[in-house]
Amino acid sequence: MYLCSMKRLLIILMCVMAALPMSGRKKVALVLGGGGAKGAAEVGVLKYIERSGVPIDMVVGTSIGSVVGGLYCMGYSADEMDRLFRSQEWIDLFTDGVSVESLLNEVAESPKSALQKITGLLDFKSMLKDYGIVKGDSIVGFLNKMVSARGECMQSSFDSLRVPFRAVAVDLKAMDEVVIRQGDLPMTMRASMAIPLVFRPVQKDGMLLADGGVLNNLPVDVARNMGADIVIAVDLTQNKHDDSQVGSELLNKSYVTKLLERVPWVNWLLKRPDREKYNQNVKDADVYINPRLDNCSVTSFAKVDYMIGQGEKAGKAALKKLKKVKKKAKKG
Repeated sequence: MYLCSMKRLLIILMCVMAALPMSGRKKVALVLGGGGAKGAAEVGVLKYIERSGVPIDMVVGTSIGSVVGGLYCMGYSADEMDRLFRSQEWIDLFTDGVSVESLLNEVAESPKSALQKITGLLDFKSMLKDYGIVKGDSIVGFLNKMVSARGECMQSSFDSLRVPFRAVAVDLKAMDEVVIRQGDLPMTMRASMAIPLVFRPVQKDGMLLADGGVLNNLPVDVARNMGADIVIAVDLTQNKHDDSQVGSELLNKSYVTKLLERVPWVNWLLKRPDREKYNQNVKDADVYINPRLDNCSVTSFAKVDYMIGQGEKAGKAALKKLKKVKKKAKKG
């Protein structure tokens, strides 16, 4: 009788221990940067992260990285996302004619040129909250279907997902970085990828949320703040910049002065505070993966096959490092 009781107690203790988190193991975070259509490369990298067997304890995403990251945290595999990115439905959701692609590219690649073209066209004070060539309703509807298909609650803490998740956005009113940890998951992904002037910002709790890449395009620091011991960062940025400001000569331009009077966030274009944070985050990543995406832009949806392939190459090249991370994480 005594032995049976002891056996039962031992089994109960073993079950309890199995259910408890492995506090001694190092926590591994996956950080996915922004880059529009170039996010297809992150799917290619994910294939090798899965192949390496490295445990992912949390995911932080910015812009398209929040979409890829959110889907991953819901349980979508790299192969499933591969099929999604190659589908015509996905491409149609993110393109709305040449005019959208042209403006999106200009805002991303040449903010100065974009500013010159939009000066005087809008009353920013009254229209900023409603302006955006793409409303994004179709994207949200599509993401709603993706969330529902996995049986996830659309209104909950992102810690309750299969893998804890954070999305980075920016409040255009205050020009503050916003780390979203709960709420409407599809709308959160939509807010994080809302490139200003292209996608309409998302209104939430008095804020106007837009693309997190404006202030933090590779949020390694957010992962560290979540308690990550090891960070794997996938960066889509191709043209690197130092921490210097854009240039004081812009301040003398009449179109800049005009915009500064009407739009406080234009200061970002002059000071580019995101660059210093980005460069620091690159240094702070334990495994840094930067797929080569020559001649690819934020709207290169026609090059999805190529970009996924480039992501696979970068993931394969990092496979040894990823396997080392797996061993390191297990040792604790």
